[in-house]
Amino acid sequence: MEDDRYHYPATVFNLLVDTIPLLCKSKKDVMLFLEGAGIHRDDLAEMWLKVRMDRDSVGKHEIVRDVLQKANKRGDSGLTARREVIKRVVEFEEFSTCWPTDVYKAKSHVNDLRKIVHAKDAFTRMKQERDAAHEETVRRARTERAAIVAKRKKIEEVRDRLSALFGMDAEPQRRGKLLEGVLNDLFHAYGIQVKEDFKRINPEDGSVVEQIDGVIDLDNQIYLVEMKWLKDPVGVNELAPHMVRLFSRADARGIFISTSEYTAPAISECAHHLSNKTMILSSVKEFVALLASERDLVAMLREKVNAGLIDRKPFHEVLA
Repeated sequence: MEDDRYHYPATVFNLLVDTIPLLCKSKKDVMLFLEGAGIHRDDLAEMWLKVRMDRDSVGKHEIVRDVLQKANKRGDSGLTARREVIKRVVEFEEFSTCWPTDVYKAKSHVNDLRKIVHAKDAFTRMKQERDAAHEETVRRARTERAAIVAKRKKIEEVRDRLSALFGMDAEPQRRGKLLEGVLNDLFHAYGIQVKEDFKRINPEDGSVVEQIDGVIDLDNQIYLVEMKWLKDPVGVNELAPHMVRLFSRADARGIFISTSEYTAPAISECAHHLSNKTMILSSVKEFVALLASERDLVAMLREKVNAGLIDRKPFHEVLA
């Protein structure tokens, strides 16, 4: 099994051993080529001694093989020099310095090494791109999981707060105000843009001219939201102020949320105006059922809006 520390695969190693001697006329030139690439002097020492003392005892190919084997064994510490050797070979262009009989073979070997290096570089780039894409996918999945967990936690908190309101019979006014915050936080949890407790102020004296429990953006449509914790069924009189607000705004739609039921005249009045103004009636019971079943709030609201616009049913109760 090839040592993982080796920078050169066998094909590249053998090609270097065959090519470098062709690029250098003498054994001394071979040594200078390797030395110039930054090969450690300890890896060159034995061959330098042979070249200087008895040059006939060693050949150019043997020199290159011995030195590169030693450089390979250095692992990461010899990486820079090994890469420089390849760089010098693939960028070699002065073939006039070769022996005339070696020029064609040298060019062929250099070209072969270039193809291998370019292919390896391309493979490395593709691997890097794949790794980057994988990391991005993992990061995105991690972010999505975190968002899902955070959303579930927010929804569970809203569910618990809503349940707690049913035990506040002794504080009806405070309970009504808390209901607004609970349902607005529920809209937030499902990614619905909310403007809470909207007030229109008289610029002359600073008095509150108009107050709306909430304003939401659903599918690029603005809805004025009214929330009431009422004991008796909602009649026309209870709906009238909200209807007036809607008719004073050309493009606004309305949602009325109540803990109690709706009277038949109230539902009929909303249905009568559906051609000119969309008004959707909802019950807190629907939101309790939604939280218990962990369904999607946006899908529920869309179903109710479609029932009003298409079937002319302003009060389409969605409990499952």
